[in-house]
Amino acid sequence: MTETYPPATPIWCAGCGHFGVQAALSGALRDVDVPAEEVLVLAGIGCSGTVQNNLGTYGYHALHGRVLPTATGAWMADPELTVIATGGDGDGYAIGMGHLIHTFRRNPSFTYVVMNNGIYGLTKGQDSPTREGTPNIDSVLLGLSVLETTFIARGFARWADQLNRLTVAALAHARAGRGFAFLEVLSPCVTYNDTYPQWEKQLHDLDTDDTYDPSNRANAFGRAISLQDEGRIPVGLIFRSEPSAAAVDLPNPSTADLHPASQLADYRQLLHRYQT
Repeated sequence: MTETYPPATPIWCAGCGHFGVQAALSGALRDVDVPAEEVLVLAGIGCSGTVQNNLGTYGYHALHGRVLPTATGAWMADPELTVIATGGDGDGYAIGMGHLIHTFRRNPSFTYVVMNNGIYGLTKGQDSPTREGTPNIDSVLLGLSVLETTFIARGFARWADQLNRLTVAALAHARAGRGFAFLEVLSPCVTYNDTYPQWEKQLHDLDTDDTYDPSNRANAFGRAISLQDEGRIPVGLIFRSEPSAAAVDLPNPSTADLHPASQLADYRQLLHRYQT
């Protein structure tokens, strides 16, 4: 973006799925035509935690499991900023799980891209909460179960065209103020958990199914369950809707008038409650 902040060279292993995620983010930012200086990419801890260095936008490396509250704060401080949170399945679904649930619930308008490889790659391959063959978490079912969610999608790092479309759709959803755009990307680790051939056989592309309605939450949940029972993994645009009419706008401290003179009426009202 500038001479003082050139994009870095990725540090990932050859064949890592994260290259596909980075390419989708780069392509999507070009497609939505947002200037680099109006984009903030935040990352968690792990192999995925360096993607913000490679895109030429503003970047921030958050604490482990804390990328979502950090991204929420950035978006609240400047709602016109295009905020993209990124991270891995360990960062998002283990130490960060509590924040994910409440971000689903609050539905702030930014994008979250989770790179799911089923392991902790940076620390040499321990099982993550999504590792197949263990009691694992399905983030799509989790997101669908929270009634405030408005955008849930899943892509595969090798299916570049679809992943680019999903990333564009996620950014457009959040930038339009329609809520939290959650995109999980199946992003294999070729060193410790090479699931490319396994996942490609299991994937079921909902985008090519003319009978599937991504605006129907109950249908989406039921379809995901039935595919799971068949040993299949749904990918594509799984659910998208408008924010609820009952949704409450989050406070925006950056645009609030905090001058004491403008607060006098509120102060007097508070004092009056204690005097009567």
